[in-house]
Amino acid sequence: MKHPVQFVGAGPGDPELITVKGKRLLEEADRIVYAGSLVPETLLITRKESARIFNSAPLTLEETHALLKEGYLNGERVVRLHTGDPSLYGAIQEQMQLLEREGIPCSVVPGVSAAFAAAAALKQELTLPEISQTVILTRLSGRTPVPEKEAIASLAAHEATLVIYLSVQQMERVVSELTPFYPPETPVVVAYRVGWPDQKLVEGCLADIASLVQETGIKRQAVIMVGKVFGVRRGDGLKRSKLYDKGFQHAYRDSEPSP
Repeated sequence: MKHPVQFVGAGPGDPELITVKGKRLLEEADRIVYAGSLVPETLLITRKESARIFNSAPLTLEETHALLKEGYLNGERVVRLHTGDPSLYGAIQEQMQLLEREGIPCSVVPGVSAAFAAAAALKQELTLPEISQTVILTRLSGRTPVPEKEAIASLAAHEATLVIYLSVQQMERVVSELTPFYPPETPVVVAYRVGWPDQKLVEGCLADIASLVQETGIKRQAVIMVGKVFGVRRGDGLKRSKLYDKGFQHAYRDSEPSP
């Protein structure tokens, strides 16, 4: 019997932030191909003693595919373990396409992305009434280009909550591109290796965040989070949601009359 290749999101770094389903698939796997540069090896401790593990960090797409295909053809339970949530900057589409071309079935198990783990660590909601109801996930162009219409400047014009992946090594450029749209006092958080033992949360504002990040030496494995919502914990005005307002009626609760 042949089993589908399972693409599993490992979460941001904390081994307890993998889903129950992802953990079960790991424990059942005969072959695990994992992104060793980003996935904590502590996740592999509970694997079967007989399970074979392969670090994909030094491998090409074709070499990774060969490992997945070999395991499938051998009737093994194969897990392809990715960091965070595989649907975000996970490069899984090209892997799944190769499998599907050869008639090899696959499934995807979601994981916790760094943006949401960072929000949890901050005890911060990313969408707040009358402040921001939109979250934009993006990145700067680099060796991997970004479509011109998705340039940071175009997205920043909305002044929504902005989460920028894979760009902390260009922190000064991030600030430069955001400055025309966000006031200099706009709160910014840089979350480094969130969920790992050496996690750092660097909090500042658009005017000083580049120098704060430079002082920490953070150059990779961080998300940049920008927006007015992050000022609420500093005492800026919080607007209550309608959901729990006693004057707001919905399907499960009648509104209370005004005094």
